[in-house]
Amino acid sequence: MSARNHEQWNAQPKLQSGEWVDSKIYSDEEIFEEELEKIWKQMWIPVCHESELKNAYDFRTMTIAREPVIVVRGKDMKVRAFLNVCPHRGNMIERRPSGSFAKSTPSGTPKTMTCMFHAWQFDMKGKCVNITRKEEGYQDRLCESDVGLRELKSEVYFGGFIWVSLNDNINQTVEEFAAGALDSLAPSVNEEPLEVFHYHKAIIDCNYKLWHDTNCEFYHDYLHYHNRITGFNDEYFARKNTGFKGGHVNVGSFEVQYENYEGFHSREELSFPHLPANQWYMIDMFPGVNFNLRGSALRSDIMTPLGPNKVMIEFRGLGLASDSPKDRKIRIDHHNSIWGPFGRNLCEDLIAVTGQGAAMQSGSESRQILHGRHENETIHDENGMRHYYEEWGRWVGRSPSHPDQPFVEPAETA
Repeated sequence: MSARNHEQWNAQPKLQSGEWVDSKIYSDEEIFEEELEKIWKQMWIPVCHESELKNAYDFRTMTIAREPVIVVRGKDMKVRAFLNVCPHRGNMIERRPSGSFAKSTPSGTPKTMTCMFHAWQFDMKGKCVNITRKEEGYQDRLCESDVGLRELKSEVYFGGFIWVSLNDNINQTVEEFAAGALDSLAPSVNEEPLEVFHYHKAIIDCNYKLWHDTNCEFYHDYLHYHNRITGFNDEYFARKNTGFKGGHVNVGSFEVQYENYEGFHSREELSFPHLPANQWYMIDMFPGVNFNLRGSALRSDIMTPLGPNKVMIEFRGLGLASDSPKDRKIRIDHHNSIWGPFGRNLCEDLIAVTGQGAAMQSGSESRQILHGRHENETIHDENGMRHYYEEWGRWVGRSPSHPDQPFVEPAETA
């Protein structure tokens, strides 16, 4: 009998521990709230790229685990991150996604962050520099030095990405957090300054972990006609998935045969520094960021979980800041033909994960999601997902396969 009744459908798979997860981890409200507290508020999260804050007094705003964050470049050109919250009445200080404080705003003065509610002002180091009608209201009971913005841990690392943590007691640098996962691309992205040339964002009806999964394994290349035509060969199938401490995964490279797809051509002319022609590396960082270097363009996906069944993804395309106008146009065309909002591959990925999201909405019946493929840790092995969910279990304290049970460290294999 091939079809299954309800009991058979819900039976435990005939697989080993760690080779499947319960779909409840994608749809349960309580588990989602635990993830925000136990994972997203504890980790290093890349939030933007330094090229988006080129000048003194430039800023970007974003959200981490529902906390509003602002990143600013000071007069000293140093990048700092703060909670985007006024210490007076808890108002969000800056609501624009990006801009500059070099000129005055309607409520404030140049070179200050001004809360529009009561016009309290702060400099680029988070220091309060003006409390309106301070003497009349507070006399000598409160002054500017008694208040200030909450500064967040931040680092500029890996080709100019700005990393922020809500955890004041985080005990490792970004380099230590990465545990070697970024090393394969470090020579290429650190050789010279990079620049964001493409940005778009999308709110997707799926759990953030599902977007991670589709980046972390290439068995789903059966979804992508372009990838099959330009890649399904012995070199492609030999690519390695390598797990790193902390749940990170590095997908190894091979030479993409772009000319096999009608209208496409080799990208070797604009390869990133130290990257062999037409190579393609991908790095997935726990808990939810992807770096994807396809020869001539670097793509990053930065996730902001909004709910069990909703995630905002910010897609950036990056090239070399030294690009000539001609080279930049070519690089943009290369990026957008694959990864732009109407690119050859990205739309197919989004269709796939929204199909998963539609089948795993909050309140839906739990089912087993299989991660049991073993192919010597090569490209169609699902070891990357097994590695990721093992780390997820450590942080959340739940078994990915049986989320109502506590996580148990797997037995070491010889």
